[in-house]
Amino acid sequence: MDVVETMDELIARVQQQVYRLTDLRDAMTGILITETSSDGTVTVEVDGNAALTGLSFTGAISKLTPEQFEKTLVDTARAAAHRAVTELGELINDFNAESTR
Repeated sequence: MDVVETMDELIARVQQQVYRLTDLRDAMTGILITETSSDGTVTVEVDGNAALTGLSFTGAISKLTPEQFEKTLVDTARAAAHRAVTELGELINDFNAESTR
């Protein structure tokens, strides 16, 4: 890390880090993933923590057996959660990579 020679340089560096952290927080809270099952019957929405924020079904779910419905719901939710966690990880990795420059 570079040596800071003046108080102004130190303040500027700290402010820049605060801005970067704020940008990271905003990006993390802005993650919203929507995933629809391959048959279109189930749509799941999750946030960046992979917490369920929305769930909808089409009328076609009435044609599914309980086992098919369960599998479709779980698989769709799992796919949405995986995408959310992946996106969150990419944001953190990018932040860390910029911090080491």
